[in-house]
Amino acid sequence: MENTKELRTWLDAFGLEHPLVIAGPCSAETEEQVLKIAHELKDTDATVLRAGIWKPRTRPGNFEGVGALGLKWLQKAKQETGMLIATEVANKDHVKLAIEHDVDILWIGARTTVSPFIVQEIADALEGTDKIVLVKNPVNPDLPLWLGAIERLYAKNIKKLGVIHRGFSTYEKTRYRNNPEWQIPIELQNRFPDLPLICDPSHIAGRRDIIFDICQTALDLNFDGLMVETHYDPDNAWSDAAQQITPKTLIQMMIDLKVRKATDTEADYRNALNTLRTQIDVVDHQLIEMLGKRMKIADSIGELKKEKNVAILQTKRWNEILGKMILEGQEKGLSEEFVLKMFKAIHQESINHQEKIINS
Repeated sequence: MENTKELRTWLDAFGLEHPLVIAGPCSAETEEQVLKIAHELKDTDATVLRAGIWKPRTRPGNFEGVGALGLKWLQKAKQETGMLIATEVANKDHVKLAIEHDVDILWIGARTTVSPFIVQEIADALEGTDKIVLVKNPVNPDLPLWLGAIERLYAKNIKKLGVIHRGFSTYEKTRYRNNPEWQIPIELQNRFPDLPLICDPSHIAGRRDIIFDICQTALDLNFDGLMVETHYDPDNAWSDAAQQITPKTLIQMMIDLKVRKATDTEADYRNALNTLRTQIDVVDHQLIEMLGKRMKIADSIGELKKEKNVAILQTKRWNEILGKMILEGQEKGLSEEFVLKMFKAIHQESINHQEKIINS
Protein backbone atom coordinates (compact mmCIF):
# COMPACT_ATOMS: atom_id res chain seq x y z
CA MET A 1 0.00 0.00 0.00
CA GLU A 2 1.38 3.38 -1.04
CA ASN A 3 0.28 6.86 -0.13
CA THR A 4 -1.75 8.51 -2.88
CA LYS A 5 -4.06 11.53 -3.08
CA GLU A 6 -6.88 9.10 -3.90
CA LEU A 7 -6.92 7.98 -0.27
CA ARG A 8 -8.56 11.34 0.58
CA THR A 9 -11.17 11.27 -2.18
CA TRP A 10 -14.06 10.12 0.01
CA LEU A 11 -13.33 12.76 2.64
CA ASP A 12 -12.83 15.57 0.11
CA ALA A 13 -16.17 14.62 -1.47
CA PHE A 14 -17.98 15.86 1.66
CA GLY A 15 -16.80 19.38 0.83
CA LEU A 16 -16.57 20.34 4.49
CA GLU A 17 -15.18 23.66 5.71
CA HIS A 18 -14.48 22.15 9.13
CA PRO A 19 -13.11 18.82 10.41
CA LEU A 20 -15.30 15.80 9.83
CA VAL A 21 -17.41 15.19 12.94
CA ILE A 22 -18.86 11.77 13.77
CA ALA A 23 -21.10 12.04 16.82
CA GLY A 24 -23.69 10.05 18.69
CA PRO A 25 -24.13 7.77 21.69
CA CYS A 26 -21.68 5.14 22.80
CA SER A 27 -24.58 2.67 22.53
CA ALA A 28 -27.95 2.69 20.86
CA GLU A 29 -30.32 2.16 23.79
CA THR A 30 -33.84 2.74 22.50
CA GLU A 31 -35.39 3.96 19.28
CA GLU A 32 -36.50 7.15 21.02
CA GLN A 33 -32.96 7.81 22.29
CA VAL A 34 -31.35 7.33 18.86
CA LEU A 35 -33.88 9.56 17.08
CA LYS A 36 -33.74 12.29 19.73
CA ILE A 37 -29.94 12.50 19.56
CA ALA A 38 -30.01 12.41 15.74
CA HIS A 39 -32.40 15.37 15.57
CA GLU A 40 -30.34 17.34 18.09
CA LEU A 41 -27.25 16.75 15.94
CA LYS A 42 -28.95 17.34 12.59
CA ASP A 43 -28.07 21.02 12.17
CA THR A 44 -24.61 20.92 13.79
CA ASP A 45 -21.13 20.29 12.39
CA ALA A 46 -21.79 16.57 12.77
CA THR A 47 -22.03 14.87 9.37
CA VAL A 48 -22.28 11.32 10.66
CA LEU A 49 -24.41 9.76 13.42
CA ARG A 50 -22.58 7.00 15.28
CA ALA A 51 -23.99 4.42 17.67
CA GLY A 52 -22.68 1.14 19.02
CA ILE A 53 -24.98 -1.77 18.22
CA TRP A 54 -22.76 -4.61 19.41
CA LYS A 55 -20.64 -3.62 22.41
CA PRO A 56 -17.60 -5.80 23.24
CA ARG A 57 -17.34 -5.28 27.00
CA THR A 58 -14.22 -6.08 28.98
CA ARG A 59 -16.15 -8.31 31.37
CA PRO A 60 -19.44 -10.18 30.89
CA GLY A 61 -22.55 -8.98 32.63
CA ASN A 62 -22.34 -5.37 31.42
CA PHE A 63 -24.63 -3.98 28.73
CA GLU A 64 -23.42 -5.48 25.44
CA GLY A 65 -25.65 -3.63 22.99
CA VAL A 66 -29.15 -4.07 21.65
CA GLY A 67 -27.96 -6.01 18.62
CA ALA A 68 -29.33 -5.89 15.08
CA LEU A 69 -32.58 -4.24 16.23
CA GLY A 70 -30.61 -1.01 16.68
CA LEU A 71 -29.71 -0.95 12.99
CA LYS A 72 -33.37 -0.25 12.18
CA TRP A 73 -33.27 2.74 14.54
CA LEU A 74 -30.17 4.07 12.79
CA GLN A 75 -31.86 3.60 9.42
CA LYS A 76 -34.87 5.58 10.61
CA ALA A 77 -32.63 8.34 11.95
CA LYS A 78 -30.93 8.52 8.56
CA GLN A 79 -34.28 8.81 6.77
CA GLU A 80 -35.54 11.54 9.11
CA THR A 81 -32.38 13.67 9.34
CA GLY A 82 -30.36 12.95 6.22
CA MET A 83 -27.27 12.23 8.34
CA LEU A 84 -24.94 9.41 7.38
CA ILE A 85 -24.84 6.56 9.89
CA ALA A 86 -21.93 4.58 11.33
CA THR A 87 -21.43 1.60 13.62
CA GLU A 88 -18.75 -0.84 14.74
CA VAL A 89 -18.46 -4.28 13.17
CA ALA A 90 -16.52 -7.08 14.80
CA ASN A 91 -17.14 -10.05 12.50
CA LYS A 92 -18.50 -10.99 9.07
CA ASP A 93 -22.07 -11.38 10.40
CA HIS A 94 -22.01 -7.79 11.66
CA VAL A 95 -20.77 -6.68 8.23
CA LYS A 96 -23.62 -8.45 6.44
CA LEU A 97 -26.28 -6.95 8.71
CA ALA A 98 -24.79 -3.45 8.57
CA ILE A 99 -24.74 -3.48 4.77
CA GLU A 100 -28.30 -4.81 4.63
CA HIS A 101 -29.38 -1.82 6.75
CA ASP A 102 -27.53 0.68 4.53
CA VAL A 103 -24.95 1.75 7.13
CA ASP A 104 -22.63 4.26 5.44
CA ILE A 105 -19.52 3.94 7.60
CA LEU A 106 -18.27 0.81 9.31
CA TRP A 107 -15.46 0.93 11.82
CA ILE A 108 -13.30 -1.85 13.19
CA GLY A 109 -12.78 -1.53 16.94
CA ALA A 110 -9.53 -1.62 18.89
CA ARG A 111 -10.16 -5.09 20.28
CA THR A 112 -10.76 -6.41 16.76
CA THR A 113 -7.74 -4.71 15.17
CA VAL A 114 -5.41 -6.79 17.37
CA SER A 115 -6.47 -9.99 15.60
CA PRO A 116 -5.27 -10.38 11.98
CA PHE A 117 -7.56 -13.41 11.67
CA ILE A 118 -10.72 -11.42 12.43
CA VAL A 119 -9.58 -8.41 10.39
CA GLN A 120 -9.02 -10.72 7.42
CA GLU A 121 -12.50 -12.20 7.89
CA ILE A 122 -14.02 -8.71 7.85
CA ALA A 123 -11.90 -7.70 4.86
CA ASP A 124 -13.10 -10.76 2.93
CA ALA A 125 -16.72 -9.93 3.77
CA LEU A 126 -16.24 -6.32 2.60
CA GLU A 127 -14.29 -7.09 -0.57
CA GLY A 128 -14.88 -4.43 -3.21
CA THR A 129 -17.36 -2.47 -1.08
CA ASP A 130 -17.93 1.24 -1.66
CA LYS A 131 -18.64 1.75 2.04
CA ILE A 132 -16.27 3.86 4.11
CA VAL A 133 -14.27 1.64 6.46
CA LEU A 134 -12.37 3.09 9.40
CA VAL A 135 -9.84 1.21 11.52
CA LYS A 136 -9.26 2.05 15.17
CA ASN A 137 -5.77 1.55 16.54
CA PRO A 138 -5.20 -1.75 18.37
CA VAL A 139 -5.47 -1.62 22.15
CA ASN A 140 -1.70 -2.05 22.44
CA PRO A 141 0.73 0.55 21.01
CA ASP A 142 1.71 -1.40 17.89
CA LEU A 143 1.92 0.64 14.68
CA PRO A 144 2.71 -2.33 12.37
CA LEU A 145 -0.41 -4.12 13.66
CA TRP A 146 -2.52 -1.02 12.94
CA LEU A 147 -1.03 -0.64 9.45
CA GLY A 148 -1.45 -4.36 8.82
CA ALA A 149 -5.20 -4.10 9.36
CA ILE A 150 -5.44 -1.24 6.87
CA GLU A 151 -3.36 -3.15 4.33
CA ARG A 152 -5.61 -6.22 4.61
CA LEU A 153 -8.61 -4.07 3.72
CA TYR A 154 -6.78 -2.27 0.94
CA ALA A 155 -5.75 -5.61 -0.55
CA LYS A 156 -9.45 -6.48 -0.88
CA ASN A 157 -10.04 -3.44 -3.11
CA ILE A 158 -11.61 -1.37 -0.35
CA LYS A 159 -10.63 2.17 -1.34
CA LYS A 160 -12.57 4.36 1.11
CA LEU A 161 -10.33 3.88 4.11
CA GLY A 162 -9.42 5.90 7.19
CA VAL A 163 -8.05 5.41 10.68
CA ILE A 164 -9.27 6.36 14.15
CA HIS A 165 -6.89 7.11 16.99
CA ARG A 166 -8.50 6.16 20.33
CA GLY A 167 -5.43 5.78 22.52
CA PHE A 168 -3.74 2.71 23.99
CA SER A 169 -4.34 0.62 27.06
CA THR A 170 -1.78 0.72 29.85
CA TYR A 171 -1.38 -0.96 33.22
CA GLU A 172 -0.37 2.37 34.72
CA LYS A 173 -2.91 4.81 36.09
CA THR A 174 -2.75 8.11 34.16
CA ARG A 175 -5.06 11.07 33.56
CA TYR A 176 -6.34 9.27 30.46
CA ARG A 177 -8.51 6.21 30.07
CA ASN A 178 -6.26 5.25 27.16
CA ASN A 179 -2.87 6.92 26.76
CA PRO A 180 -2.80 8.95 23.54
CA GLU A 181 0.83 8.07 22.69
CA TRP A 182 0.63 10.81 20.06
CA GLN A 183 3.93 9.79 18.46
CA ILE A 184 2.24 6.68 17.00
CA PRO A 185 -0.48 8.46 14.95
CA ILE A 186 2.15 11.08 14.07
CA GLU A 187 4.34 8.33 12.60
CA LEU A 188 1.35 6.87 10.75
CA GLN A 189 0.57 10.33 9.38
CA ASN A 190 4.17 10.74 8.24
CA ARG A 191 3.99 7.47 6.31
CA PHE A 192 0.50 8.01 4.87
CA PRO A 193 -0.19 11.77 4.92
CA ASP A 194 -3.28 11.40 2.72
CA LEU A 195 -4.95 8.62 4.72
CA PRO A 196 -7.77 10.34 6.67
CA LEU A 197 -6.93 10.41 10.37
CA ILE A 198 -9.70 10.85 12.94
CA CYS A 199 -9.37 11.29 16.69
CA ASP A 200 -11.68 9.61 19.21
CA PRO A 201 -11.21 11.89 22.24
CA SER A 202 -13.95 10.13 24.21
CA HIS A 203 -12.03 6.88 24.52
CA ILE A 204 -8.71 8.62 25.08
CA ALA A 205 -10.18 10.78 27.85
CA GLY A 206 -12.58 8.44 29.63
CA ARG A 207 -14.05 11.59 31.17
CA ARG A 208 -15.72 14.56 29.58
CA ASP A 209 -13.75 17.38 31.23
CA ILE A 210 -10.60 16.85 29.11
CA ILE A 211 -12.26 16.03 25.78
CA PHE A 212 -11.86 19.60 24.49
CA ASP A 213 -8.11 19.64 25.17
CA ILE A 214 -7.62 16.32 23.39
CA CYS A 215 -9.61 17.57 20.39
CA GLN A 216 -7.49 20.71 20.20
CA THR A 217 -4.26 18.71 20.30
CA ALA A 218 -5.57 16.45 17.52
CA LEU A 219 -6.48 19.42 15.34
CA ASP A 220 -3.09 21.03 16.04
CA LEU A 221 -1.55 17.80 14.74
CA ASN A 222 -3.59 18.10 11.51
CA PHE A 223 -6.08 15.33 12.24
CA ASP A 224 -8.91 15.31 9.70
CA GLY A 225 -11.82 14.72 12.04
CA LEU A 226 -13.26 13.85 15.42
CA MET A 227 -15.46 11.01 16.65
CA VAL A 228 -17.17 12.26 19.81
CA GLU A 229 -19.59 10.25 21.93
CA THR A 230 -22.70 12.37 22.40
CA HIS A 231 -25.83 11.76 24.47
CA TYR A 232 -28.68 14.05 25.55
CA ASP A 233 -28.47 12.60 29.08
CA PRO A 234 -24.83 11.46 29.47
CA ASP A 235 -24.96 10.70 33.19
CA ASN A 236 -27.66 8.11 32.64
CA ALA A 237 -26.18 6.50 29.51
CA TRP A 238 -26.17 2.71 29.56
CA SER A 239 -22.45 2.52 28.75
CA ASP A 240 -19.42 4.81 29.16
CA ALA A 241 -21.49 7.56 30.78
CA ALA A 242 -18.48 9.54 32.08
CA GLN A 243 -17.00 10.17 28.63
CA GLN A 244 -20.08 11.36 26.76
CA ILE A 245 -21.08 15.00 26.20
CA THR A 246 -24.37 16.62 25.23
CA PRO A 247 -25.10 17.84 21.68
CA LYS A 248 -25.20 21.38 23.11
CA THR A 249 -21.67 20.94 24.50
CA LEU A 250 -20.51 19.57 21.15
CA ILE A 251 -21.87 22.62 19.34
CA GLN A 252 -20.03 24.99 21.66
CA MET A 253 -16.87 22.91 21.49
CA MET A 254 -16.79 23.14 17.71
CA ILE A 255 -17.14 26.91 17.99
CA ASP A 256 -14.31 27.18 20.52
CA LEU A 257 -11.85 24.82 18.85
CA LYS A 258 -9.16 26.56 16.80
CA VAL A 259 -9.11 25.13 13.30
CA ARG A 260 -6.47 26.67 11.08
CA LYS A 261 -7.15 27.02 7.37
CA ALA A 262 -4.16 27.45 5.06
CA THR A 263 -4.94 30.04 2.39
CA ASP A 264 -1.49 31.48 1.61
CA THR A 265 2.21 30.89 2.02
CA GLU A 266 2.37 32.63 5.38
CA ALA A 267 -0.56 30.57 6.66
CA ASP A 268 1.14 27.40 5.42
CA TYR A 269 4.23 28.33 7.41
CA ARG A 270 2.26 29.00 10.59
CA ASN A 271 0.32 25.77 10.23
CA ALA A 272 3.49 23.74 9.70
CA LEU A 273 5.21 25.49 12.61
CA ASN A 274 2.26 24.96 14.97
CA THR A 275 2.09 21.30 14.00
CA LEU A 276 5.78 20.81 14.74
CA ARG A 277 5.51 22.73 18.02
CA THR A 278 2.59 20.53 19.08
CA GLN A 279 4.70 17.48 18.33
CA ILE A 280 7.46 18.95 20.53
CA ASP A 281 4.92 19.54 23.32
CA VAL A 282 3.88 15.89 23.12
CA VAL A 283 7.48 14.68 23.31
CA ASP A 284 8.31 17.11 26.14
CA HIS A 285 5.39 15.73 28.15
CA GLN A 286 6.72 12.22 27.56
CA LEU A 287 10.19 13.31 28.69
CA ILE A 288 8.81 14.62 31.98
CA GLU A 289 6.80 11.41 32.45
CA MET A 290 9.89 9.27 31.84
CA LEU A 291 12.11 11.37 34.11
CA GLY A 292 9.49 11.08 36.84
CA LYS A 293 9.54 7.29 36.44
CA ARG A 294 13.35 7.28 36.54
CA MET A 295 13.39 9.18 39.83
CA LYS A 296 10.90 6.76 41.36
CA ILE A 297 13.37 3.98 40.54
CA ALA A 298 16.14 6.10 42.09
CA ASP A 299 13.99 6.35 45.22
CA SER A 300 13.74 2.56 45.35
CA ILE A 301 17.53 2.29 44.97
CA GLY A 302 17.90 4.79 47.83
CA GLU A 303 15.69 2.66 50.05
CA LEU A 304 17.76 -0.43 49.21
CA LYS A 305 21.08 1.34 49.86
CA LYS A 306 19.77 2.67 53.16
CA GLU A 307 18.71 -0.82 54.24
CA LYS A 308 22.10 -2.30 53.32
CA ASN A 309 24.17 0.74 54.42
CA VAL A 310 25.70 1.21 50.96
CA ALA A 311 27.21 4.48 49.67
CA ILE A 312 25.10 6.56 47.30
CA LEU A 313 27.76 7.30 44.68
CA GLN A 314 28.84 4.27 42.66
CA THR A 315 31.53 5.71 40.38
CA LYS A 316 32.04 2.64 38.20
CA ARG A 317 28.32 2.33 37.47
CA TRP A 318 28.07 6.07 36.70
CA ASN A 319 30.97 5.98 34.23
CA GLU A 320 29.47 2.95 32.48
CA ILE A 321 26.12 4.73 32.07
CA LEU A 322 27.73 7.92 30.82
CA GLY A 323 29.91 6.16 28.24
CA LYS A 324 26.99 4.15 26.92
CA MET A 325 24.67 7.16 26.72
CA ILE A 326 27.26 9.25 24.85
CA LEU A 327 27.52 6.54 22.18
CA GLU A 328 23.75 6.12 21.90
CA GLY A 329 23.33 9.89 21.77
CA GLN A 330 25.77 10.18 18.89
CA GLU A 331 23.75 7.59 16.97
CA LYS A 332 20.71 9.85 17.42
CA GLY A 333 22.56 12.96 16.26
CA LEU A 334 23.16 14.38 19.76
CA SER A 335 26.46 16.03 20.63
CA GLU A 336 28.68 14.61 23.37
CA GLU A 337 28.54 17.95 25.19
CA PHE A 338 24.75 17.91 25.31
CA VAL A 339 24.54 14.29 26.50
CA LEU A 340 27.12 14.97 29.23
CA LYS A 341 25.23 18.02 30.52
CA MET A 342 21.87 16.25 30.42
CA PHE A 343 22.99 13.08 32.20
CA LYS A 344 25.03 14.96 34.78
CA ALA A 345 21.86 16.86 35.67
CA ILE A 346 19.82 13.62 35.77
CA HIS A 347 22.52 11.95 37.87
CA GLN A 348 22.60 14.84 40.34
CA GLU A 349 18.81 14.75 40.71
CA SER A 350 19.03 11.00 41.32
CA ILE A 351 21.67 11.56 44.01
CA ASN A 352 19.50 14.25 45.62
CA HIS A 353 16.58 11.80 45.77
CA GLN A 354 18.72 9.06 47.33
CA GLU A 355 20.31 11.44 49.85
CA LYS A 356 16.90 12.58 50.97
CA ILE A 357 15.84 8.99 51.61
CA ILE A 358 19.06 7.86 53.31
CA ASN A 359 19.13 10.91 55.60
CA SER A 360 15.45 10.79 56.44
